[in-house]
Amino acid sequence: MTAYPFLQDNIEYLQRTGNPVYQWLTNQEFKEEALLNNIFINEMGIHDWRMESGKGMLESLVPNGLYANWTKNDKPDTSATFIVGANLGYGVNHVLTNTPDTHKVMLLEPRAEMLLACLGQTDYRPFFESKKFHLMIPDQDFIYEVIRNLDLQFIYGQIHLKGDIPSQQLGKEYAWWTKTVRDKLENFSLELSTLRYRQDVMVGNEVQNFKRALSDGSLKGLENKAGGVGAVILGAGPSLEHHAPKLLEHKNHVLYTCGLQTVPALQNIGLKPHFCMAIDYDKSMLDIFHRLDPDFVADIPLIYSTKVNPEAIKRYTGPTIPLWTIGGMGTYVMKDHDLVLDAGGNVSVTLSRFLRWAGVNHLVMVGQDYAWINNQSHAGGHHGFNKNMTMRSFHQMTKNMDGEEILTTVQYMTAKRELEDDLRKAAFPIYNIYGGGAVINGTKAMDIETALKEGVLASAPGSVDRFMGEFIGCREATNSLTLEPRGPMWSTSMRNAEKHLAKLFKNMNKNQQEIHQTFQRIEAFIKQDPLYMPYLFNECIDLAGLTRAKHSYDTKDFPEFKRIAKAVMKKVREIDKLVCTEKPKQAVA
Repeated sequence: MTAYPFLQDNIEYLQRTGNPVYQWLTNQEFKEEALLNNIFINEMGIHDWRMESGKGMLESLVPNGLYANWTKNDKPDTSATFIVGANLGYGVNHVLTNTPDTHKVMLLEPRAEMLLACLGQTDYRPFFESKKFHLMIPDQDFIYEVIRNLDLQFIYGQIHLKGDIPSQQLGKEYAWWTKTVRDKLENFSLELSTLRYRQDVMVGNEVQNFKRALSDGSLKGLENKAGGVGAVILGAGPSLEHHAPKLLEHKNHVLYTCGLQTVPALQNIGLKPHFCMAIDYDKSMLDIFHRLDPDFVADIPLIYSTKVNPEAIKRYTGPTIPLWTIGGMGTYVMKDHDLVLDAGGNVSVTLSRFLRWAGVNHLVMVGQDYAWINNQSHAGGHHGFNKNMTMRSFHQMTKNMDGEEILTTVQYMTAKRELEDDLRKAAFPIYNIYGGGAVINGTKAMDIETALKEGVLASAPGSVDRFMGEFIGCREATNSLTLEPRGPMWSTSMRNAEKHLAKLFKNMNKNQQEIHQTFQRIEAFIKQDPLYMPYLFNECIDLAGLTRAKHSYDTKDFPEFKRIAKAVMKKVREIDKLVCTEKPKQAVA
């Protein structure tokens, strides 16, 4: 096919390297006739693509002017560009050839024939080989994983999103995917800012909670033990109070779960959940205890993320069971010993993931409004309850099921999107007892009377009691784990590295390459130990600033390394004291 001189070479490369895009392409029913007939040379003498209207997609959109501003950005060396829509490669090629080799370029093309047309015009193998150019399949989870691997670009550079205007003439899916990628970028930006500025708090809490968590039980025995159970995730939205009377009438028919923050609102109503969950790591969790009756929760089990503030766990008067989550010590240290869950960004998502893992029959959302209703922010009793709304920068408008505008917040919409993304993975229907708030896509909305009539608020006979029996039994399971402190060995290694760098910086200009190589070896050393690495997240990012975000070194870089090394050793000694149990072995020089 002479119109596509590079297609075979690019496709063979993708196949040989096991690129997911190759598998995606082989599963698509693309328009082969379009590939044969739609490419042509237009009046400007350039390759063009004939659309269904008969016009060329580039007839009125000149590539030279269209993409000129796509590369006029700060920090190009450490940045990344996402492109939605390939056309014949004009925008992609402009960014690839006008940015440094270290600039990452990610392309999402939802139409198979257009991706093939683009791959046919340019030999992209050198850009694939250098890891500069990456193809994404139109799958939300895949896209988010790509985004999550760009943490250094977020911190030390800029992330740019370009929706290709010529491609948007082909169909609405291009605008939709551009918005989807933008939402994913915003979500990760928020997640990364949390990790960057709160990781020390989260894993610091986990270090302090570690020994208690080992003796507090284990959830790993609950996998697929909730067969037949209908589970309700209770939120503290304003509609909770409206639905409360009916919920109380049928409280023994389903498994009621909620976040710890919702319990004071349920306390007002008189509805006890079967268990609650806490995942928030900051001190604001302690505010809940000003409203929480210790007698009310004395028989309500609390599943607590091991990253929760230790004082909150101490203050809780009911039974407690730990939940190890990804992003901390659970990621590596506990993965072979216990359930380790990706908690997500809000407790409703965590509950959804836990309940699905436990094998419930179906899920029901109640009080999940993600909006103000009748000028009320939450159900009464919640610590965020407010009836005197003042518009703030984080407020925005959305629409309810009737198309009416209602007030919400950026945080609510972010949490709702994450929940929607998670619920897509469920193998059963998700119901939403709708109360006038934001629409939760992927759920079947209904009023509570319909839910009762259709058996949504019901479980198989005896299933809830059986599951709760298994649940309570989890407190008897304990983890026995012996971890050896390595602080003395680390101290010796870091001290030797500092001495070596001190010598190199005395003749800094001559030793630029060796300084860089030494920093790289230190970075690899810090990342190699799964026990310490989660707590050293910020130090790893700071060290990456010396290894990957700089091209030359000056006198201030050595004091910066010493600061990082001091912070590393402080954390290593803290873990040795609070987590490890064996006597340290003799340091290796």
